[in-house]
Amino acid sequence: MQTIRQIVPLRDAIAAFRAAGESVALVPTMGALHAGHMALIEAAKRPGRRIVASIFVNPRQFGAGEDLSRYPRREATDSQMLTRAGCDVLWAPPVEEVYPAGFATNVSVGGVSAGMDGAARPGHFDGVATVVAKLFNQVRPDVALFGEKDFQQLAVIRRMVADLDFDIEIVGVPTQREDDGLALSSRNIYLDEGERVRAVALPRALGVAAREIGRGGDVSTAIASAHDMLTGAGFAIDYVCLVDAETLTEHPEPGRPLRLLAAARLGSTRLIDNVAVDMQAI
Repeated sequence: MQTIRQIVPLRDAIAAFRAAGESVALVPTMGALHAGHMALIEAAKRPGRRIVASIFVNPRQFGAGEDLSRYPRREATDSQMLTRAGCDVLWAPPVEEVYPAGFATNVSVGGVSAGMDGAARPGHFDGVATVVAKLFNQVRPDVALFGEKDFQQLAVIRRMVADLDFDIEIVGVPTQREDDGLALSSRNIYLDEGERVRAVALPRALGVAAREIGRGGDVSTAIASAHDMLTGAGFAIDYVCLVDAETLTEHPEPGRPLRLLAAARLGSTRLIDNVAVDMQAI
């Protein structure tokens, strides 16, 4: 695996892949890799395809008082994991390579970025869209893979790609979970032992509510019950909401695909999760 930190040698490497008739897949990450990231690498593998994984802790998607300074950074371990997984290039630029002096451009995606994390973390999705647009232009992949755990982020990226005519296939990969159901996340390492035990209330509350809604139960009642389960486990809730799985609008029309999303905090750790609602259960 090549580790590259400047754009010119990155483009040279990509050009060599293209000259050999190979396609390119991009797996963007902020490092602190886990089995969820490795599932993205596995999903990217195809004959004749090269895999580029990026590690960049993007300062523009962290708000005031968020965890930029303590976000886990462990490139040596991450590099070993990517090598074992069969990654071809690790793109690990320094901040000044991504945002050089005088950088003044912002990518803002409307609609799907409103509400939920867009409301709870103002400016967050502008930072995400800006850095992902830059990654797409740097790597110029044929396909890019993102985890469905960050469901709103995935919707923002899909919208940006459609609106800005990026010729890139966006693939969402199902959320990877621990044996007890907790979604894998780099931030899980912040949980102390007691918090880790209580954290499983998040996927359980969403699962119960999704099944109730899928059986035709009252949405408000199901969401209120999820709130009760989460507060009972010690969570401070940012939101629990049912949305159209494609547009992310609340109060979706009948017959539309549905997704139940939540964000909540245990101590200083903010966790997010989401589940599909299967209306076939009615």
